[in-house]
This record gives sequence, C-alpha cells and structure tokens, in this order.
Amino acid sequence: MDETETLLPSAHDERDADIYGEDGAIRSSYLARVGAAIADRDVLFLRSHVAKLHQSELGHVLEALQSEQRAALVELLGDEFDFAALTEVDEAVRLEIVDALPNRQIAEGVQDLDSDDAVYILEDLEQEDRDEILAQLPFTERVRLRRSLGYPEETAGRRMQTEFVAVPPFWTVGQTIDYMRNNADLPESFSQIFVIDPMFRLLGAIDLDRILRAGRDAKIDEIMHETRHAIPATMDQEEAAQIFEQYDLLSAAVVDENERLVGVLTIENIVDVIQEEAEEDIMRLGGVGDEELSDSVLSTSRSRTPWLVVNLFTAFLSASIIGLFDGTIQQMVALAVLMPIVASMGGNAATQTMTVTVRALATRDMDIYNAGRIIRREASVGLINGLLFALMIGLVAGLWFQNAELGGIIATAMIINMMAAALGGILIPLLLDKFGADPAISSAVFVTTVTDVVGFFSFLGLATWWFGLG
Repeated sequence: MDETETLLPSAHDERDADIYGEDGAIRSSYLARVGAAIADRDVLFLRSHVAKLHQSELGHVLEALQSEQRAALVELLGDEFDFAALTEVDEAVRLEIVDALPNRQIAEGVQDLDSDDAVYILEDLEQEDRDEILAQLPFTERVRLRRSLGYPEETAGRRMQTEFVAVPPFWTVGQTIDYMRNNADLPESFSQIFVIDPMFRLLGAIDLDRILRAGRDAKIDEIMHETRHAIPATMDQEEAAQIFEQYDLLSAAVVDENERLVGVLTIENIVDVIQEEAEEDIMRLGGVGDEELSDSVLSTSRSRTPWLVVNLFTAFLSASIIGLFDGTIQQMVALAVLMPIVASMGGNAATQTMTVTVRALATRDMDIYNAGRIIRREASVGLINGLLFALMIGLVAGLWFQNAELGGIIATAMIINMMAAALGGILIPLLLDKFGADPAISSAVFVTTVTDVVGFFSFLGLATWWFGLG
C-alpha cells in the first residue's frame, strides 16, 4: 500500500481525519491527490474527502492549492462547498475565489452562513457586486446584512451576529422555553437571552443556566439582570475585545445609538478580533502594514516602500553624524571598529522598551496615571543595563586595543546611549499616540534613529574631546 492510500480514509469515513503532517502543514501526498482529483474532475472523491472537512481545514487546503485549482475546486464541489471556509483564508485568496464565482452562487452560499461570516465575505466586494448579491437574498436577511455593512470597518457592528434570542419582560420562563423549542430560526448556539421592550430597546439579559434553574411560572423581568456591558455598534472592535477580556464575557449585546438591540458579539468573534489585532500590531512594528503571504510581488513591494524611504532619510541623518567626525576616525581607526557596538546595543534596548510600550498602549495598560511611574522604571532599567554593559564593553575594548582611556570612553558612551534608548523607547510612542499617530507603525524608525544619532555622537564626540583629535 503506498503513502497516498494510507493517508486517505475509506469512503465510509465522514471526513479526512489526518490531512496534516507532523509539522502542522497539509500533507503533500494529500494535496497531490486533491490536485489530481481536480484535474480529473473527480467529483466523487472531492465531495467525500474535501467537502466534509471543517471550515478551517478547507481554508488551509484552499491556501495550499495553486491559484487555478481553487476556483475549479469550488466549482466542482458546487452546493457542497462550505462558504464559511472563505473566512479562514487570506483576503487576496478570498477575493480571487469570489471574483471567479458568479454572484448567484455567492448569494446562495452566504444564505447558509451566520450573518457575521456573510458580512466578512461581502465587505471586500465591489459595491456593484455586493448590491447584486444582496438583492438575491430573502428580505429579512438582506436588511440585516445591509445594516451590518452600514457600520464602519473594524467596529462591533461589522463583527456582530444579527441572529439572537430576544423576549419581552412579561413572558414567563415556560413561554420562553416553549418559544425556543418551537422556533426553527434561532441561532445554532447561544448563551444568553436578551430582554427588550416593544421598541426593541435593551432592558436586560438572562443566562441560559438561570432559565434552566427557574420555575416555569417565573416572570422574565423578575430573574433577568441588567446588561452592564452593552457594546455600541460603532465601538472599535479592539475596544470591544478589551471589554470581553476585562469582564470575562462569553457574549455581549450590541446596541445602536438609540439603545436598541441590533446584534450580539460572541467570544468566537472576539477571538478572531484578538488574533487579527495582534497580527496587525506585529506587522506594523515591522513597517509592513496589512501585508499577507498571498499578496502579489508588486503589492508587497508597494506596501513596504514608504517606511523604507523614511528609514533611508534617517540613515542619512546617522551617516551625517559620523561625517562630522571623519577626521577623528582617520586618526584613530579603533573608533570605526567600536562605534557600531554602541549604536547596536542602544537600538536593541530601545526596541525592547518600545515593544513593551506599544503593547501597553494597545491594551490600555498605560494611562496618564501610571505613565510617570513607568517612565521612571524604564529609565532606571536603562541606567542599570547601561552600567552593566558599560563595564563589560569597557574592559573588552581596553584589553583589545591596549588602551584604558578608550575603554572608559566607550563605557561612558554606552551608559549615555542606553539611557537615551530607554527614554526614546517609551517617550516616542507616547508622543506619537498623543498626536494621533499609530505608534505601532511609526515608532521603530524614529527610535532607532535616536539611538544611532546619540550613540555615534556621544562616542565619537567624547573621543574627539578626550584625545584632542579631529
């Protein structure tokens, strides 16, 4: 029996249970078999071994396939293709697939999705295509999706599910239970029931466990609790995630400007938000914006260029500082050997402080009340590390070049630059945040420029003054 046969289950299996290798990637043998089935238009195999995959697994398969194979796979799977898999792939892959599909098929596919997943797919389409798809949906679903799409991107309104359970306060527990048993249009899973008035304004909520513990004759308004953490639909999704984290929520009501219930955010939505925001911050710290692995060469180059241009100008600034001391360097070659050490150590120390600061700003752990204490802490850390590494590099440089004075100079420059790194690493992100700039994007270039300039100037300036060079 060959490797392919051992990896593929029999036709009696509900799904392919082992499509991943030990490294967590899709097995090459599985991908080869799927590719061959697409080429042979083997619909039976694809529906038995691909269509039944979990949406996240199907998303991984789509990303691993060649570009021309993706649309062919969706076409061959037909009605059995799970459109929820499109929420698991990069934006470029998702757009590539939906652009190849007729709007009629997209409309049929999104009808079976939760509203938040449907919005996730529709929001990136051209307005004309989006309107055509929405026009083919049932009236109620069309209204719900239009309302969600009407909210700004990356807000709670875009992330919310419009499927929820809401009852009036005068119902009994028995009526509520019967309603849930007999209504086929309820969400597949939920943990709370919301209480609303005739104008759909939110009055409170009841956890399902409270419903199960109460008697059938108990009134809803007697056992409900006020919703203390209702989330405005226009709230930024990152702020909503922080509320979930702070209060350990599983779900939360989403309300409009009139306090009317319009949707619900669940922990599933928030996990996606947390992951996206974390990835976004990491990418921005590197100056690559919203770049994805599936982006084209040109779009990737275009996204990286702006901050490289800024970095080029700051590099010229650092070079100009070195140019001020060209005579000093010519007279004492050891300075050229040692000066990158001072700048490099400062740059690394500044990056550490900057990363902690940007994270604290993103999570709102840093505010006006504790900023002073944190600045003092980072300055103290910079001083301690500066003294420690100054001693080390001073001894090494003094022994290396048999010059104790040179060791003292680089040790002093190290202390100065480590202090500058600590202060720059925290003050620059704080200033950028205060003036409305995103510190995750902007800080790195300016912080490293500060450490380069201070490092070169302090080391070369001290050497020029002490040895009378230049």
